[in-house]
Amino acid sequence: MSSSIMRDKAKEFAKNIVFLCRNMKAEHKETVLINQLLRSGTSIGANIHEAQYAQGTKDFISKLEIAQKECYETEYWLELLFETGCIEETAYKSIQNDCGAIRRMLISSLKTIKAKQE
Repeated sequence: MSSSIMRDKAKEFAKNIVFLCRNMKAEHKETVLINQLLRSGTSIGANIHEAQYAQGTKDFISKLEIAQKECYETEYWLELLFETGCIEETAYKSIQNDCGAIRRMLISSLKTIKAKQE
């Protein structure tokens, strides 16, 4: 899958995270946890975007690996907020599926790039 598709999906995901967090904050839910989700969820796309301006393959890989870690962290915060009743099941499943799809794209891209280095 091309990096522009991944970048686009990550940006759309970040926007959805912003909207979700904004709605939860309006309902006066767990602000500290929401802020964590906001940081990690928007960081995914930022790192993918930054990777396109990497100073070589190692830097490119590093940025994508950071994005992948942010995906795992985002999945954690989403799960925690869902299990504590801050996110409704429909919204949770949808955004969790999107996060998982981006994570799988990152894993695939990293495997491809690393294989080309060998």
